[in-house]
Parts: sequence; C-alpha cells; structure tokens
Amino acid sequence: MGNLLKVLTCTDLEQEPNFFLDFENAQPTDAEREVWEQVDVVLKDAKAVLDELQAYKGAGQEIREAIQNPNDEVLQEQAWAAVVPLVGKLKKFYQFSQRLEAALHSLLGALTSETYNDPTQHLEREQALAKQFAEILHFTLRFDELKMTNPAIQNDFSYYRRTLSRMRINNVPADGENEVNNELANRISLFYADATPMLKALSDGTTKFVSENKNLPIENTTDCLSTMASVCKVMLETPEYRSRFTSEETVSFCLRVMVGVIILYDYVHPVGAFAKSSKIDMKGCIKVLKDQPPNSVEGLLNALRYAVLESKLSTVLE
Repeated sequence: MGNLLKVLTCTDLEQEPNFFLDFENAQPTDAEREVWEQVDVVLKDAKAVLDELQAYKGAGQEIREAIQNPNDEVLQEQAWAAVVPLVGKLKKFYQFSQRLEAALHSLLGALTSETYNDPTQHLEREQALAKQFAEILHFTLRFDELKMTNPAIQNDFSYYRRTLSRMRINNVPADGENEVNNELANRISLFYADATPMLKALSDGTTKFVSENKNLPIENTTDCLSTMASVCKVMLETPEYRSRFTSEETVSFCLRVMVGVIILYDYVHPVGAFAKSSKIDMKGCIKVLKDQPPNSVEGLLNALRYAVLESKLSTVLE
C-alpha cells in the first residue's frame, strides 16, 4: 500500500461536487428516456452474462484426457464435444462487450454534450444515465474479476483453436467451425488474452468516442469521469449521504464504480489519474477504500495497483 500512496500526490484540486447521486432509485426524465431505453436493453442482459461466467467450469478434464491419449478417437471426440458449446459462450461474452461499448458511446454522448455547462450538472440532473454508466462500470469490474480467477477460459479456447487447425490440415469436417470462424477466433483470442478484457474494451471504446468526436473537447469526457469518481468518494465518506443507502450492497457498488472510473480516466486522460495534475483526489479515494473491511476491497486495491504499474510502464515505453 505504501508504494501505491507514493504516486498519489494530487494538488490544486478544484472544489469537489457535493450532491447525492441516487444509485438505487434514479428514474429517467423525459429528456433522458431515449438514451436510457437503448442502454437498458443491454444492461438487462448483463446479469445473465455474469451468472453464466460465474458458473463456467470449463472442459479441463476432457482436454487433459484427450491430450494424454492422442490416439484415442473417442476421447478426442468427447473433448471436442465438451469444448464447442463452451466456445459458444465465450463468443457470446465477447459479443456482449461490443454491445456494452456501443451503450457506453450513447451514454458518453449524452453526459458530455453541451446541454449543461459542466459535468457536475450533467450527473446531478441526468441521474438515471449516470446510474447506467455506473452499472456498466460495476459489471465491467465484476466480469474481469471472474475472468481473472478462471484459467479454464483461455485453456478451453486455446484447445479449440489448436484442434480446429489440426482438423483443417487433415481435412476433417469440424462441426464447431460454424460457431467461430478464423477471423472471429483471432479477435476473441485477443480479447481474452488481456488480463482485464472488459475494461480494456470499455477503455478502447472511450478513446474511440473521443477520437470520433473531435468537435468535443477531451476535457468534456475526462471531466465527466473525474467528477463521477469524486461523487462516489464524497458519498462514501459523508455520513449524511451514506446513511441514505438502503443496502450495504450499494456501498460495494459505489466503491467498485469509483475504482472503475479511476482506471478508465487513467487510460483515457493524456497524463493519467496518478499524476499530480489529475483532477481525481487519489489520496482521498484510497483512504475511502482503506476505511472499509479489508477483505471487501482487496480486489479493488489490487486493480488500482495494476493500473499504477500499467501507467508507469507506458510512461517508460513512450
């Protein structure tokens, strides 16, 4: 923790936003409704994706037996039959990341528009959209946590690709080839090769949003992110606001969103979240995390440590 705090020397922070963002009950206004409904369609599928990922057991046993007995055609067929439907699930998760990225674009378009003068007004007056943005971040970190603790995902997909390649060389018909063609397999493989694939997709999507909207100052986007982090921090450290949460799950949700938006800001902002000029009070955010029961935030602290290492590495490589 000491090394993490050493880099978090923020100065000259502007006055933090001080309002309650109702993550539990925010409902869309008429002005928000069109974007809200588009994003809601995507978010309704998010829980099912997490449930499927959490239940993902892999085909490790079948793969091991097939590899150990390469001449046993029955074991080869059993392994292939076990892997193909799993690859279908991995394809589904990857495609959902693309839908999530499109939903993020819609939200950023609304939350960074010229409708209001600053990001605080956007988040305070468009709370239903801010809540959806938070739900996307919450889903993203949860997905990546589950993926990082499940090595079967990459093992299954690697076996699928190796076996498919061998079948093609031997001119053997592959029933599962229609599930994922070669081009799509390359993209899926790159997706799961990343330690945090969903966050990487979200980060790339945010960067793409900035590059596609050149008439929009990048500060509109980065200030939206830093303001969201500040709102979460203020709500968590202010007893008056925190007491309005009706569930401890909302506290966990708020912590996860705060960390997610910090990492997203660090990826998109030219100098990152951990620089002195950052608009995020990193020391304050770390203090909020440290004030929680250790077991409940260790994964979030590790996510920030990883982000710090990534920032330092990118600086060295530039």
